[in-house]
Amino acid sequence: MTLSPLDDLPIHQAPEVMRHVATSDRNFYDRYYFNCHPGSDELMLIVGMGQYPNLGVTDAFAVVRHAHVHRVVRASRELGLDRMDTGVGPFRIEVLEGLKRLRVVLEPNEHGLSFDLTWTGAIPATLEPRHFVRWQERVIFDSVRMAQTGHWSGSIVLDSRTIPVDTWMGTRDRSWGIRPVGEPEPPGIQVKNPGTFYWLYAPMQFEDHAILCIVQEDEKGRRVLEEAVRVWSDGREEEYLGRPEYHPVYAPGTRDVVEATITIGKIEVRCTPILPVHLMVGTGYGLEPGWKHGMYQGSEPVVEGVTYTLPEDADRMWGMVDAVGRFEYDGQVGHGLFEYWALGPHPSFT
Repeated sequence: MTLSPLDDLPIHQAPEVMRHVATSDRNFYDRYYFNCHPGSDELMLIVGMGQYPNLGVTDAFAVVRHAHVHRVVRASRELGLDRMDTGVGPFRIEVLEGLKRLRVVLEPNEHGLSFDLTWTGAIPATLEPRHFVRWQERVIFDSVRMAQTGHWSGSIVLDSRTIPVDTWMGTRDRSWGIRPVGEPEPPGIQVKNPGTFYWLYAPMQFEDHAILCIVQEDEKGRRVLEEAVRVWSDGREEEYLGRPEYHPVYAPGTRDVVEATITIGKIEVRCTPILPVHLMVGTGYGLEPGWKHGMYQGSEPVVEGVTYTLPEDADRMWGMVDAVGRFEYDGQVGHGLFEYWALGPHPSFT
């Protein structure tokens, strides 16, 4: 075992040095996620950074959707000894005030996207239910996540154009635990897995509160995970609003959501995705065989850029969608993340 600077702090949770986690599962991860937008169909920026202690890798990405352009900058390096070092190539994340203010930076680079943004939470960071899925004896997911809505300030530079960011909106999360990352393993008995991922994740920001909603169901329509909580800017939290019921409307012949209704007890929220971003395209979430989260890219740091244009590259755009969402209920209008995926068999498609 080798010491690192974190070992000088009284934060140990297991008889290990801090750079080692308490499980040997290769899929352990620790990740930041942020999105940033003006509450319109003008632009959406998504940023992620993850550490994979049992794979010895850290990586980061940023994807921006602006007009017809889908642009990605991504970077990877060996994790090294110091897990407090969040720098990955031109990326870095600075915690200015824990659970409240963070700085997210992509330094100027050759790939036409950079930014310097400061996040301020609008509600307290809120812990979501534990996400646990066991399939054919193997634990596939065992993770926890905190979520927060908030605002951004700073600037984004896209193709030499500087875009001021002043009180733009967004959501963020921090999650850690076990979920599939890196190169695929031999499937074994997992070949029986139907591959269903029926998912809705909708953190919504209104003037003085947020609603955080999650729905996940398996191939038989059984609930795997759910959440429906209202959190007020002054810190009050309504822990259980009722069972969330999700009713999407798809574009004909597709699983692309054009509108949806979420009913939570007496609350009925009308949802409209207004700017879709295909999160999995170029960012490492699984579509490219040569670039996946946690995949070792070599002993030297690697920085890459990928640009696609719509509609020419529309055939590449599939998988999880993170959209700027417009949400309406009881005369109130808010914006936030409308994240959905409807993969594989599910009762709603039979």
